[in-house]
Amino acid sequence: MTGSLHAEIVDVTSDGAVLDNGKIMTPDAFLEYTLTPKHRFISQSDGWVISSTSVGNVSLHSLKSEDEKQINFALKKTVAAAAVQGDILAILFANNEMAIYSLASKALLFKEQGSAPIAVDSRIVNPYFLKDLVLFLTLDGKIVIVNTEAKKVVRSMIVSSEPYFNNIVHFNVDGNTLVAATPHKIFSLTSSEMRAPYEVRDLVYKDDVIYICTKQGDIVSLTPSMEKIASKKFDFAHFLGLIVTDDAVYALEKEGYIIVLDKDLAHVSVYDVDLEEGLVYAADATFFVNSTFFKLR
Repeated sequence: MTGSLHAEIVDVTSDGAVLDNGKIMTPDAFLEYTLTPKHRFISQSDGWVISSTSVGNVSLHSLKSEDEKQINFALKKTVAAAAVQGDILAILFANNEMAIYSLASKALLFKEQGSAPIAVDSRIVNPYFLKDLVLFLTLDGKIVIVNTEAKKVVRSMIVSSEPYFNNIVHFNVDGNTLVAATPHKIFSLTSSEMRAPYEVRDLVYKDDVIYICTKQGDIVSLTPSMEKIASKKFDFAHFLGLIVTDDAVYALEKEGYIIVLDKDLAHVSVYDVDLEEGLVYAADATFFVNSTFFKLR
């Protein structure tokens, strides 16, 4: 099914897409909040909408409080990613500095400087909370784990070490499996660390299978231990996004096609779609492109 959003997508983050009317679309629904002018949407986290200006004025707007409680931080540095849990605000700055602040006191509780990136992919991932840990998905290809009670780094894992465009662009934790990716490499952690070199356009982790589409036009399924299950090559394909449902794999291609495969990647169907130029966002079994959406059956 094809339809119109009646507004254009003007920004896409790891947590959602922003329309030109200030509305924010997340994987679950449109938020009951309109973005403040000059603010960029960062994330929806623990009942808060986090946004920031280019000069580091960070605002947290409560989606739970009836009096529309808002907390502001003047941090004077560009924010790349942020997330909240309880009283803890975790921020990754554009210079790859990691910091933790208290919402109640606004005090700086922790700071760690990472290697400043030369160039990054726009798909920056927000910090992830796991009980009393916060995982920073850095701009130089690392996962830095900080204990929020001890306020110190307890582990650091390298996903990739390329000099450019090496930030974490995908991240998922499911049970005892952690999956992450940079534009150059896929990483998983189960009983041990595993890595595989792929130039990733998009990645979905579902039902213990890693599905990726690559810059070379491949759609590949992998186990968390990086063993290849299946693959399908599409010569000259330029993939824009990937969706995996319970019974199919859908890939959106730049020239105006939706490619549908079974979960074994054995059977292929191709459908023409009227594709506009614009930003792409995938959520809820739907591809959103500019002001148009394609809901998958």
